[in-house]
Amino acid sequence: MTKIAIIIGSTRPGRNGEAVAKWVQEIASRRSDAEFELVDLLDYPLPHFDEPGSPARDAYQMDHTKAWSAKIAEFDGYVFVTPEYNHSTSGVLKNALDYLYNEWNNKAAAFVSYGGVGGARAVEHLRLVASELQMATVRGQVAISLMTEFENYTTFAPHDYLLPLVDTMLDQLVSWAKVMEPLHASEEVADDEPDEDAA
Repeated sequence: MTKIAIIIGSTRPGRNGEAVAKWVQEIASRRSDAEFELVDLLDYPLPHFDEPGSPARDAYQMDHTKAWSAKIAEFDGYVFVTPEYNHSTSGVLKNALDYLYNEWNNKAAAFVSYGGVGGARAVEHLRLVASELQMATVRGQVAISLMTEFENYTTFAPHDYLLPLVDTMLDQLVSWAKVMEPLHASEEVADDEPDEDAA
């Protein structure tokens, strides 16, 4: 079964992202074409990138990196739930992306954003980062306005007109994740093969 992570891209006290991500998870749970799991960056506390080598080499030294790598490697695609900070995504989400490389490769990605203009500018930055990490980003996205979908900017109260946008995004994400599964599956097999030079 195709596995999709819904990643909460904020860790600040009083964050709005948890409510948004749980709303996406609830909608996704009605589907039978994939399994969806909430992944909270609070559960994977990562300091500013502190590995001595490049993530592309897979030679992780830190336990927190190994735990994050193992979790992200489980999935075939990702929904990134992001706030918009200063026309970009949150520092904690960017840092979490930077920690890994191969684990993201040949996977599908979609975005749910929230902010003053729906978080659209954060997603534009994330699309560039995802492309460099060799993720395929789907066109469908959900941009949520703090002014119309939150009571007093803090209590998430989404309107029903957003539901078709979520469904379209998930349709595209699951389709792309399934198409790309053989690509990253073949890479995992290659990584598991013994190194003849080391034998």
